[in-house]
Amino acid sequence: MSQARPLEGLLVLSFEQAVAAPYCSSRLADAGARVIKLERPEGDFARGYDRAAAGQSSYFVWLNRGKESLVADLKNQDDAALLHRILERADVFIQNLAPGAAARAGFGSAELRARHKRLITVDISGYGESGEYATMKAYDLLVQAESALVTVTGHPAGPGRIGVSACDIACGMAAHAGVLEALFARAASGAGKGVAVSLFDGMADWMTVPLLMFEGTGVAPPRVGLAHPSLCPYGAFPLADGGSVLIAIQNEREWAEFCAKFLEEPDLPRRPGFETNLIRVEHRAMVDAHVAAAFAGLTREVAAAKLRAANTAYGFVNDLAGFQHHPALRRASVATPNGEVAIVAPPAIFSDGARVLGPVPALGAHSGAIRAEFG
Repeated sequence: MSQARPLEGLLVLSFEQAVAAPYCSSRLADAGARVIKLERPEGDFARGYDRAAAGQSSYFVWLNRGKESLVADLKNQDDAALLHRILERADVFIQNLAPGAAARAGFGSAELRARHKRLITVDISGYGESGEYATMKAYDLLVQAESALVTVTGHPAGPGRIGVSACDIACGMAAHAGVLEALFARAASGAGKGVAVSLFDGMADWMTVPLLMFEGTGVAPPRVGLAHPSLCPYGAFPLADGGSVLIAIQNEREWAEFCAKFLEEPDLPRRPGFETNLIRVEHRAMVDAHVAAAFAGLTREVAAAKLRAANTAYGFVNDLAGFQHHPALRRASVATPNGEVAIVAPPAIFSDGARVLGPVPALGAHSGAIRAEFG
């Protein structure tokens, strides 16, 4: 059974590139909105990031399904006029161009909302629209560094990059939520509003706990690799047949059960260095070594059975080959100019059936039809 999509009938015009804005608009397209993606003659530069997805960019295939590609030049008077005609009918306008570029081209959000009272505008930036960083170029890893994310990631030897575009994705998710809230508000008031989201703000929100810990204690959370800076034991332990299992002990009840049923040492929580989480964190090396010795002689299968019997939360440390075949991984097929590509299915599962994802457009595939429609 295929569901009616809730945003059908909405028109989105997006001056977008890279990851953050395309993430937002792809979710609107999944929900039924018509998304017209403006591209330069050379295309969104994310089209050239790699050639992994049937000879196309994995980023572009992931984030541009279900959209229409319109090639236009903001500096061309006729093209600018075409875009303004589209905006007369649009519900949402999104842009993540270089700082100030949209406004200089005559597409400033405040001015557009003044002309089109029901329009919702979304401005995605690196560091916000004011302050000394407002004109700074911002890419994901730069913001990972500026937001201190890299300093709480990795091993004690040094900071580490998060292996996915975390700042872009956090921003795109926040922008998507902002659009939905603005649509709800417009349904009641009849008026659109502006939504501004930055990569820095998106990641700053995620960094709240490390920041509060630092401000409250004067000490930054340590980099502990595949472990938890505030909980112990909570980390990865090698197994006899290769690979590692990561266990998560959240409270003293779980610790007692783990000791009694997995370690078969019910008195361990009463021994010095093992009594409470705060004490165990202080003696992490000793605690982890004790737990590691118990795992070292177990195979994956036996470890899983014992952990389940002890009601201990665990997960195996998979590589991408393991992730590819994970029993919980759901896939969805999208049509692309080079054929079908199986991407990861969107996270939300709806009770009235799976959504069919729209095709990924070739560069300028809809230019002629759009120009004729809005000509």
